Amino acid sequence: MWDVDTGNLKSTLTGHTDSVLSVAFSPDGNTLASGGGNGLYLWNADTGTLKNTLTGHTGAVWSVTFSPDGKILASASDDTVLLWDVDTGTLKSTITEHTDLVLSVAFSPDGNTLASSSYDGTVLLWDIAPAEPPRLAADVNADGTVNIQDLVQVAANFGATGENPADVNGDGQVNIQDLVAVAAAFGETAAAPAVYAAAAENLTTTEVKQWLHAAQQANLTDPDFQRGVEVLKHLLTRLTPKETVLLPNYPNPFNPETWIPYQLAEPAEVTIRIYAVDGSLVRTLSLGHQATGSYQSRTRAAYWDGRNNQGEPVASGVYFYTLTAGDFTSTRKMLIRK
Repeated sequence: MWDVDTGNLKSTLTGHTDSVLSVAFSPDGNTLASGGGNGLYLWNADTGTLKNTLTGHTGAVWSVTFSPDGKILASASDDTVLLWDVDTGTLKSTITEHTDLVLSVAFSPDGNTLASSSYDGTVLLWDIAPAEPPRLAADVNADGTVNIQDLVQVAANFGATGENPADVNGDGQVNIQDLVAVAAAFGETAAAPAVYAAAAENLTTTEVKQWLHAAQQANLTDPDFQRGVEVLKHLLTRLTPKETVLLPNYPNPFNPETWIPYQLAEPAEVTIRIYAVDGSLVRTLSLGHQATGSYQSRTRAAYWDGRNNQGEPVASGVYFYTLTAGDFTSTRKMLIRK
């Protein structure tokens, strides 16, 4: 390897015991590939040290090239082209359509196509891009995973007709069968805490009760449908808190706003009152009648903008907030720091 500006020799890479027929730098310039009569090597371009020896060719390696992203190395030998994972040095695939020596390989600029030319008189084009897996019908939002978000999207499109991603079973209408089909699709992972954490932020027990009732009324015996019904039952159980609890506000300390989360074991009229340290009432948040469930995300927790009942910003200091839900009362402390 030579310094282009000065013409000085930078390093000599020793390891080949036969002719070196092709060299190529990786796109980031950190790795050099060399192929020849006795094999294929990867070198650290900065230090000149050997990084890996790729074994798989039975003849001389006539051409090497990196994919534009540097993740794949293509090498040509005899009538064969091999594709390698550059990071691991493992063989990814073998191309064997040529009938004579393959003399050159090159990637297209997008890395999705590989061209190979041979003594057999042909230039062949290969599709290198991995085939995208078919989209699951239950993956309504097409993010690659069937989860709570898909369930919510079906619910949001309930009653819609015509072509719609939420029409999972393709019958032209978004209904309870589509919702249960989504539930069945992620049923095997429904015990994961993350699934229920996401559900608690997006669903209410009232919604799930309604879905479950509609599913049971449908009275379908299909095993997948029944599995979906069981998932809804588990979901309802996990979404129903065992006790009413007032939770710590966040952020705390805060300036100028905060969220006050809580959960309800039973439906109740919910009020949160905020007091100064001297016991004087600062603000009343009347949240109205709330269903059983968890109110912890920012879209569902109680919100306080740090102002009193007259709309004036309150001073820095310690405050207390009290949740009243039916017969339940609980108080916690919070801090405003300006």
